[in-house]
Amino acid sequence: MILGFFLLTMSVKGFAQQNGLRKKLQTIASSHVATIGFSLVNLENGDTLTLNGTKHLPMQSVYKFHLALAILNQVDNGNLRLNQMILLKKSDLLPDTWSPLRDKYPNGEVEIPLSQILSYTVSQSDNNGCDILFRLIGGPAKVNQYIHSLGIKQVAITATEEQMHKNEQVQFTNWTTAEAATQLLKLFYSKKILSEASQEFLWKVMTETTTGPNKIKGLLPAGTSVAHKTGSSGMNKSGMTAASNDIGVVTLPNGKHFAVAVFVSMTKEDEKVTDLIMAELTKASWDHLTAGK
Repeated sequence: MILGFFLLTMSVKGFAQQNGLRKKLQTIASSHVATIGFSLVNLENGDTLTLNGTKHLPMQSVYKFHLALAILNQVDNGNLRLNQMILLKKSDLLPDTWSPLRDKYPNGEVEIPLSQILSYTVSQSDNNGCDILFRLIGGPAKVNQYIHSLGIKQVAITATEEQMHKNEQVQFTNWTTAEAATQLLKLFYSKKILSEASQEFLWKVMTETTTGPNKIKGLLPAGTSVAHKTGSSGMNKSGMTAASNDIGVVTLPNGKHFAVAVFVSMTKEDEKVTDLIMAELTKASWDHLTAGK
């Protein structure tokens, strides 16, 4: 058991009268046999609270958010266009991977706009769409370079979805810290890194995300707006889940916002339980912030 582990790895910056929230988060996290990375940022004043926030943890599909930022930066620089038609080849549509895009265009050989591939990749976490975008931009290293150029250094993007599917150990080369994830969300929310049009596009597709409805959104009031990106490795043959994740920006009833990132790693607990971990940590944050503390 990893009970009590998070008592030694909590970091707090700001959050007046935060003892109650800190204890609540510790109780939730320490009751599970898992490595849990958590970061909370009040986007109005920058107050930050983390659990295991500097631990390198596998991202899985969370990195499609990073990829989308890099693609939209290329759009803003005039190198790509959202209405640009992209040839969807049959060879792009790998069969043994999650791909609603392949389900819609099973035979490929059609042209669809870049905006549609981006929407599938972010909102529905399409793995084939992800790798098409990686090829379009020049590979994972280009995305990694762009994210680092924003000042977000505690992240590594090295491998495509296809490469991760061929060898489950490869997923650990695509890592972030929970703290770096919320730093990136904060930059995105600040509207300082994308044009207004690109910002609005990505915000829209993130709020339309259909994957992981029971993760950070799971215990929030119905109708709460959450712009988020999930990631999951699934359970391997030995019953171990390397990654079950969600990061996003939550809108509070008063119109203010907070960023949250939860990474649950190396656990034998099932998906329902890992989703509940994320939901409970986010709901405790929501309760604290809506109480005005």
